[in-house]
Amino acid sequence: MSPALPVPPAPVSPVAVTGMGVVSAAGITLAENLASLERGRVNAAAPPFPTAHSFPVFRCPVQGLCPLEDAAAFPGVFRAPGPSAYTRTVGLALTAAREALHGAGIAPEELPGLRAGVVVGTSVGASLNFLDFYKAHAAGQNPPLDEIGQYLASNPALALARLLGCRGPAQTVTNACSSGADAIGLAAFWIRSGLCDVVMAGGADELSPISYAGFSSLRLPSPEPCRPFDAARSGLSLGEGAGFIVLEGETSRNRRAAPARAFIAGYGTATDAYHLTAPHPEGRGLAASAAQAFAQAGAGWGDVAFINAHGTGTTANDAAEDAFFRTRCPKTPFIATKGSTGHTLGAAGAIEAIFAASHLHTGALPPSPGFCSPDPAMGVAPVKEATPVSGRLALSQSLAFGGNNSVLLLAKGEA
Repeated sequence: MSPALPVPPAPVSPVAVTGMGVVSAAGITLAENLASLERGRVNAAAPPFPTAHSFPVFRCPVQGLCPLEDAAAFPGVFRAPGPSAYTRTVGLALTAAREALHGAGIAPEELPGLRAGVVVGTSVGASLNFLDFYKAHAAGQNPPLDEIGQYLASNPALALARLLGCRGPAQTVTNACSSGADAIGLAAFWIRSGLCDVVMAGGADELSPISYAGFSSLRLPSPEPCRPFDAARSGLSLGEGAGFIVLEGETSRNRRAAPARAFIAGYGTATDAYHLTAPHPEGRGLAASAAQAFAQAGAGWGDVAFINAHGTGTTANDAAEDAFFRTRCPKTPFIATKGSTGHTLGAAGAIEAIFAASHLHTGALPPSPGFCSPDPAMGVAPVKEATPVSGRLALSQSLAFGGNNSVLLLAKGEA
């Protein structure tokens, strides 16, 4: 006897997005990122750390990132003396979060007086990235504790809450490459449940030699900038960045007369448990998470204007998404954006949801950066040229190691 399927959630109220911010290799603001997508710009370069095999990566510009205040100013935060209190991941998060707050019309000094929460999805930001300390310790030296102190102060959600003065709940989500999408889904639940008035939600990850070595050991990086879904694709390109949105409850939004730039209409997540690193080849987990999101939104495929694909450029990922598209939504246009940002890991789901909301607002998709020639083995292909779209929803999907699949449904906003 087949096991009973879980009961889909009932429709829920959409949650308003009043501000958005993105920093990536494509630019240090959302506007710069969108302009880079329009031009198909690729800013890949050599890794910023020594490697045995040099594959191109997408690194954020150094100039323009928010300066990081000293963690020693916060009681109870351990930090040994050193040049930086926080990791680069926190700096990326702060840059995108401040842009989102500015777009929402919320001054940083207002946050301590609000029930403001923080949810951050990350992968690298939760890693033990103090290699210099390890090496010195293994060599019998007595290294300074700067890197240890920086790590202890840099839990992404707690650090961002300190820096912004948010006094509500703070949670870091580590669900591999779906972390940013999952953080937004959790934040929407916090708003709907009345736990918070405002939530800063998104994802952030810096380039790291640890993740670089891990992906290299799996033979996943491409020797050239990634080309998702292209016939000549040869793997992924790692990137770094952050994407954050301001989610706001209706009481708070009405009090401020703040327009919604988009709405989170639905969220779903499912684990297909197929493989440690590969998605189910038929996209079963992706289909289950999409069904949850549609049930929350009270919608169906006919309401979807377009899809922002996960689109890593690897054989397994692109084929699984192709199978999903062919069987569920063969005529729905989709875009793959990692040819401009690289794979930003825990930040990817948030950055791409923001891109989806932005393209839904303009009613047009730019060409998929890096995509030139359709793969004859696939039944569908991402948009190759500027494409007008119509519909009330955009779907953004994220696939992660461990078989996790997450889907966000974005609805068009008022501004």
